Amino acid sequence: MILEKVINRIVIQSEYKEFVDKYIHNILTEFKGKIHSIYMCGSIPKGTAIPFKSDADFTIVCVNPNDIDYERLTNIKDRLSEEYPLLTKIDTIICSIDDVLSKPNEWGFWIKIICVCIYGHDVGEQVPPIIISPEFILDLNTETKEEVDRVRVSLSNASDNTMKTRYIKGYSKRLIRALYSLVLEDTGVWQDDIVKMKNAILNYCEIDSALVDYLYACYLDSDVLVEEFLGIADEVFSYFENTLYAMAASRTFTGDL
Repeated sequence: MILEKVINRIVIQSEYKEFVDKYIHNILTEFKGKIHSIYMCGSIPKGTAIPFKSDADFTIVCVNPNDIDYERLTNIKDRLSEEYPLLTKIDTIICSIDDVLSKPNEWGFWIKIICVCIYGHDVGEQVPPIIISPEFILDLNTETKEEVDRVRVSLSNASDNTMKTRYIKGYSKRLIRALYSLVLEDTGVWQDDIVKMKNAILNYCEIDSALVDYLYACYLDSDVLVEEFLGIADEVFSYFENTLYAMAASRTFTGDL
């Protein structure tokens, strides 16, 4: 089964068009000649963004990510965040052309399936069709533990309530996405709608439904005790990791036959 693109057509609402154009202009001006292409994912390119509730998610593809100075990138983000308060935050991921082409089940998946190109030539068109398989699911989750460990440390050390809320929301969504990746062979499609993700997990995963409902509730309203949340999050990740290990073991065993 081949994965289809999440967003087939860019539909940016009028209130976000100026912001997106200004972001592209700022990036190209600041990093002249170093940008291959720029992408977006999420509600803004889908045309479903909600002012003061939605964020902006960009990905920059270049020849050498070291050419992109993070401090200068942060300055652009801070200026635009002040100018466009309707956005909850602005995130930017950076990767290389080689990342996309040499890691089709990781960066290739991200650019080809999740994102849409808003500037430059879409390098995702060079990524072969992505076939849903245990190998793909394992490759897709290569860095999941590292990402989860990083956000867990950030949440544990956060002293500001605003940051705690943001980390809990992001952590909840990351865990739901991880669980959803486990059921791709059942659904045959990548969902970016968190409600559909949650329902698919409840239908196909053998995880305690209360844990999934708790994560979803925290995604909607992150005003919970950090210690309580981390306990639930650890339990969910333990289930995810054990399931992933079983998938890897099954694949290894089958390969030895």
